[in-house]
This record gives sequence, structure tokens and C-alpha cells, in this order.
Amino acid sequence: MVKPAADWTERSLELSRLLARAGVGDRAAFATLYEQTSPHLFAVVLRINRDRAQAEDILQEVYVKVWRAAQSFDAAQSQPLTWLTSIARHRAIDSLRRQQTQPRLQTPVAAAGGTDAEDDDVYETVADAAPGPLDLLSRATDARALGECMEKLSALQRQSVALAFYQGLSHAEVAEQLRQPLGTVKSWVRRALLMLKSCLQGAVVRDGGEA
Repeated sequence: MVKPAADWTERSLELSRLLARAGVGDRAAFATLYEQTSPHLFAVVLRINRDRAQAEDILQEVYVKVWRAAQSFDAAQSQPLTWLTSIARHRAIDSLRRQQTQPRLQTPVAAAGGTDAEDDDVYETVADAAPGPLDLLSRATDARALGECMEKLSALQRQSVALAFYQGLSHAEVAEQLRQPLGTVKSWVRRALLMLKSCLQGAVVRDGGEA
């Protein structure tokens, strides 16, 4: 396995070590990996598929995939939580595609245990009856449209969103990585989500409706 970047957080280094050990069949390491990451991945799945029972089934599918693919994790390509989050997001989105004829609940769902309560209020702030920014991000299959929307954000907003949603860091970890106050980072992310929501809604309308 490629050596992780020197500026990774201790948490990322530990998850990388656990993935490496799981990749050679270490079940104890895999169990520890599950304990440390399942709350975050369950929250990721719930934000896409609001049915809790289905989310629990999807989470199990995610970890079956992780167990089988752990050996393929490449630290030169992404941080471990980014890689795990990508697997969870794809599984959750696939589950919606399989059930696209069924109505989708829009009521807020509490994140699984372990999610930072301070993070939750950012999503609450931008919640309404329309698809939320995270839903729109999940549905944005046109990379060019998403890229154009991201370009409308400031450099710090783009970096904050990338760290929070594509690398799976909490707002506290984003603040630590960017060396900025937690309140400032939360404000950047909140404004970025609102801007992305507006931009992506416009892109969906231009494309003829929701994906």
C-alpha cells in the first residue's frame, strides 16, 4: 500500500492502517474499522435514503464491499474516509434507483450516533420541502454542471465543502485542517450549501426535471 500523506490527521492514519490489515484478512482490524466509521457512513446513507430499515441493509452491503475491496484501497488516491464514503454514497444512490417508482420521504432523519451535533444544525438551516443540497449533490450526475456551480464558490468555500463532503471530515476536522475557527468554517459550509442548492436546482430545471 502506498504510504499516506504526511499531513493526514491521526484519525486518517489509523483508518488507513486498519484498512491495510483488513485487506490481508484481519477480522479484528475490520471490526475496529466498523466501530470507528459506521456511524458516519450510516449518516451518509440516511441523508440519501431516508428509510432507516433500508439504510441499515445498505450499510451492511457497504461493509461487505469494504471487506472484499480493502486490499485495493490506495492511499495515494484518497483518504480512507473519503474512499469509504464514496462506497456508501454509491450504494445508497443505487438503492434509490432500484426504487425510483416509490415515493421518497422528505422528513428530516436524525443522524446515527456519533455525528457531531454542531454539524447537524448546518443541515437544519438549509432544510425545506424541496430536495436539499445534499440530495442535489447526490443526484448531480453531470460533472460539468456541478463543476460550474462549485466555481461560483470562493476558494475557501470550495475547500471546506470538499473536505466535509468528499473527504468525510467533520466541521471540527475541517477547521483544524484549514486552521480557521470552527464557527467560521460552519458559516462557509452553510453558505456554500445554500449557493450550491440554488445553482443545482437551476441545473435540474434546465435539464428537464429532477434526476
